[in-house]
Parts: sequence; C-alpha cells; structure tokens
Amino acid sequence: MNWKKPLSLALSGALALSLLAGCGAAPAPSTSPSPAPAAPSATPTASAAPAASPIQTAYDDTQTADVVVIGAGGSGLAAALTAVENGAESVIILERTARTGGSLNYTNGSMSAAETTIQKEDGIEDSKELFVQDIIRNGTKFGGKVDEAMIRAFVEEDTAAFEWLYANGLSDNKCNTDKEGRRAVFAPEHDLYSVQRTYKYKPEDAENYKSAAHEILDGMVKAEPKIQVVFNTMAVELAANDQGQVLTVVGVHDGGAGTRYDAARGVIVATGGYSGNQAMMAQYAEYGGSYLVGGPSTADGNGLLMMQKVGGALNEDSMSAIPIFPMGLVSKSDPTTGTIASTYTWKAGGITVNKNGERFENEQDPNNAAREEALTLQPDAIQYDIFTDKIVEDLRAAGGSMMYDLMFGGEDSMGRHVVVEAGSLEELAEKAGLPADKLKATVEAYNAQVDAGVTDEFGRTYDDQMNTFKLAVNKIEGDRFYAIPLRALCVMTLGGITTNTDMQVLDQSGTPIPGLFASGEVVGGVWGKFVSGGTGVMGAITFGRLAGRSAMTTPLASGYTVAPASNLLKASLFETRNAAASAPSFDMSTPLKDGAYEATVDGQEGELTVSVTIAGGRLAAVDVVDSHETPSIGGKALETLPDEMVAGNSPDVEAVSGATLTTNRLRDAVVKCLEQAAA
Repeated sequence: MNWKKPLSLALSGALALSLLAGCGAAPAPSTSPSPAPAAPSATPTASAAPAASPIQTAYDDTQTADVVVIGAGGSGLAAALTAVENGAESVIILERTARTGGSLNYTNGSMSAAETTIQKEDGIEDSKELFVQDIIRNGTKFGGKVDEAMIRAFVEEDTAAFEWLYANGLSDNKCNTDKEGRRAVFAPEHDLYSVQRTYKYKPEDAENYKSAAHEILDGMVKAEPKIQVVFNTMAVELAANDQGQVLTVVGVHDGGAGTRYDAARGVIVATGGYSGNQAMMAQYAEYGGSYLVGGPSTADGNGLLMMQKVGGALNEDSMSAIPIFPMGLVSKSDPTTGTIASTYTWKAGGITVNKNGERFENEQDPNNAAREEALTLQPDAIQYDIFTDKIVEDLRAAGGSMMYDLMFGGEDSMGRHVVVEAGSLEELAEKAGLPADKLKATVEAYNAQVDAGVTDEFGRTYDDQMNTFKLAVNKIEGDRFYAIPLRALCVMTLGGITTNTDMQVLDQSGTPIPGLFASGEVVGGVWGKFVSGGTGVMGAITFGRLAGRSAMTTPLASGYTVAPASNLLKASLFETRNAAASAPSFDMSTPLKDGAYEATVDGQEGELTVSVTIAGGRLAAVDVVDSHETPSIGGKALETLPDEMVAGNSPDVEAVSGATLTTNRLRDAVVKCLEQAAA
C-alpha cells in the first residue's frame, strides 16, 4: 500500500511532544510526589485524563520522522524498509555502534522458510503447517513454552520475507548445497526439521559482511533516501505524550550530547537480547554468569528496561530460555567471551566430563538440545573433552577432524592456549585441575562399558553401527592424554518483552501501548526453550517487517495512561560487566626506556601485532603492524584508538561501541610493549 497521510496529521504528535519540553531542554523533575497513575486503558474516561511522561534525559536538539527505529540489526533494518514500503516518508534508525547488522555480524546467517521458490525448484514438498509443528516440537523440549499465535504469524509472513530478500539480490549470492546439489538443506547445528528448509547463502563481500542477509538489507537501506541511520547513538529513554502515545526516544551520542527523536506514527524497539549481559543471564540461569558471550557486547537487555519504564510487560516465563552451544572456546584476551570450537573427539571415542571429573551425558546424542541442556546443569557450565592420540588418529581417518585440526591441532591454532596434554591420566587430571580419583574412576567405568559393548546409563552405544555422530569406538587409552575445557557459549536469548502478533508492545494487563512496537530478539516467549534452524535470522527479519507495517497502518489509540511495569529489571544488571576494567592496566608513572617495542596477541581471525614507540618516557606512537580483526567490526577501533592512547599517554581508552574485543586486544598488546619498555 502506498499510503501518504496529510502533513498536519504527520506532525501533530511530534508538535505536541515538542511543546512539552519547551525550547528543547529537558524539564526539571518535580520535587512534589506524583499522584498514583491510573490503570492503563485504551479508552479515556471523563474523570481520568492521561498525562505525558516527563523526559529525564537532557537533550540539545529535536528531530522528527514518521517512524523511529531503535537498533540497526536485521530486525531494525527490515522494519525501516517495510515502514517505507507502507507509506513512511522518513524513518530514523538509532544505532549504538558504528555499523549496521547487530548479531548478523557474528553469524553466518542460516535462514529458513517453508513453501519457497527454492524448495519448489529443488523438488522438496513442504507446508507452512509442518513448519509450525516443527518449531513447536523443538521449542517445547525440556519444559519449554511457546506462543503458538506468534509462531503462526511468523511462519505465515516468513515465506514472503524470504522471497523479498531473494528478489532484492539474495538470488545472486552463492549458496551451500547438499550432496544432491539442493539449496534447501538440513542444518545439523540445530535439531533437524522434518524436511529441508534451511538456506545457507554466502555474502558476496565477505570482508565486510558475515551473512548474506545483512549484506542484502544493508544495501537496500543505503539505497533508500527516506531512511537515515544515526550511528554511535544509544537510545536511553522512551516517553509518552499527553495522550499516552509513546512516540519519543532520547538518544545519547558518543561524546555525551543528547537528541530527542519524535515519531509521528510509531517507535519500534529492535535492540536485541541480553546474551552480552552475564549479570542478567546469571539472574535467570543457575550458571548463566559463567556463560561465554559469543555475540555483541551491546546485547545487554537495556531495551527491555526502557520499555518496562513505559509499561511494557516482561515475559518472565521466557527469561530463563537462554540457549547455548556446548562448545565455547574462551578468548585468550577476555575470559568472559568466546567462540564456537568443538573438538568432536567424542565422535571417535572421547568423552566429556564436568569439573568434578564425572560424565553427565550421551556425548553422541543426535539431539543437540539434550547436550545443550545437559551442560547448563553442570557446575559453572563447563565441560572437559577427554581423549587420546589414538582417538585423534581415528577421527582424522574418518574425515571428522576439520574443526579439531583448525582450532586445536596446530601450535598456532586459536584454541591452543586451552589444550592440556599429559603422558598419563593422573598427570592430565593434575594439569587440568580435575580430581584425579574421580577422573580415573570415570575413565575405568567408561572403558569397561566399551569392552562390554553394551548401551550405558546415558544411552551411548558401543557396537559397530557407525553414523554421523559415531565414527569410531575407542577406549580412553594411548600414549598421550588430552583435556580441552569448553564452556557454554551464548549467542542469543529468547526472553523479552510481550507483544501481540501486530508487534504492539503490551502492558501487564494485555493492553497495547499506543505507538510502541518491538521486534526481533527483544520480544520474549515466542520460540520456547530452543530455537529452530534459521529462525534466529528470519525471525528477526520477519517480525521486523510486521512491526514496520503495523507502525504505519495501526491507528494511534488515545487516552492511554502510561505507568511503569511493576517488575522493573534491577539497575544493577546493567552496570559495567567487568568492574576491574576501571583499574589502570599499566602504571604509566613507571620509568620507561625510549625505543621501539613490538608485541603480539591473539586476534579475531589471527594474531594482532602492535608496535609502540617510547620517547622521553612517554607514548610517542602506537602502530598496528598486522591485524586479522574483522574490518567491519574492529576497523574503527584500530583506526582511532592508537592516536587516543598517544594523546592520553595511556593504553586505557574508552572502547569503541561494538568493538569491545578489538579494543581489549589492542590494549593488551600495548601493555605488553610497555612491560618490555619497563624491564
């Protein structure tokens, strides 16, 4: 629909909001107690008139648009584009970091949809109803609760969303295929669907994009003059006008200046989940504080609290739905972050044990959810892959060692720093910090079961029937013994705010909050306890499209009274993740010898090498000699921070938004150089 509203209507909400704040300065908070807010209602009464919610954040100027979107991830980009398709003449996207994409910068971006052009060309019969049932089956395992209405809304819209991407350039991208050459495939990283409905497209510009979906959406947004992306700006507050319509966002730019953004039709919150907030994960999962962060550090859940403050209902039942990968390799430079790196040695006879030296699962279970669930129940959510040289030989012989060889097999491998090697089981236990008696007893019991060839108490079999998850049968014995610690790795969360199928944010009574919409990972309670393959990407994009359409086509209700939710998230959950970061990483009062020094640390895709020049006992130059950081994520940090370090004569500089890991690596390398200069 190419609907264009009268200018007077488009500006009416924005004008009313501007008058509330005078000439642009935020009003001073009242010193007298405010009356208790009336119960939220979409229909005003004669005796109770709604009041505007006062803005608490100072701002310097005001900008207006038809729609304001918070977050330039897949969901936010799709929402903005769809708003324009439905008549928006101006859309402003506020992005906290220096680039678009959000979580799409951390995933290869598998997509899924039913009844697609690709399936038809591949000769695959599928149905939307079967897709719905597969998602429900996957999400309800281990007590998960799904929202069937939301799932049906997703599946119904998802096909059109995928075809939209396909028509806008995805069809030109290369796509992984199965052995028969089909582009619709099964994806083993999640529980398998009933039919092939996952699509693994590659970006054409692999240097700047990790996923094809991000590349397509970013290109579409750049080509649309009606969309403006405001980078390095964090949305910190939502506010309502005197009709209870939440049409204002206050954003704070890098440097501290604030801007008020007023929308005529709606505000869409697409800020992502809380997988980057260990404090919040610890609140909702027993060992969540130990989960490694595998996605953007900006996924801190702050969008949830913003919406709660204007009445948004948090779906409490969903907040503990935090899916993990049982294969997290801890970063060498930051013990709170990690990347996917399984050994898969259990396919050829290895076992996994917890920190007490005990087995806790069927390591070869084809049900990925079962292995994920098992690790979340172990102390500190850590497992140790235990194996021998013979097991590695058999894994290689069976063609299953690609991940092991890449991540752990070489001296320069990314995960070499966690590999523990010994000549005996007792020595291995001592080096790995495991109780030797427990580990020895566990291995002896396991070896006995291998000899007996029976199914063990976890359901693992030891016969000669091989499959994808069992490539060889071996005991834990050999000349060399190995242990590799792997932690639970979190890249997304499933808890969040409650919406209806039009993506309107609901309050605790189930009433839509006028003007406020949400989409993507910030919406909770949809998928259950586990996501199905490709829904992490297509769920965000599809719900973003629904939000963008609804913002432009849903009439704005009036007479609503805004009141904060009764269960606001604690402010302490949003404090700096690493309090130790405030301590100086190097004492710059230490005498330093003039000269040039060089140091290397592990980087994103390889080593990061930095050269530091000391002159007159101070930092005179910081140069990046070699880098394998992802340019689209860490590029700005490597470009700007060396000069800031020199100017401030300190390696401690504020991290570039979205490039915290690169910032930390650069700092660590500079500190190593300073330590040499102080020797």
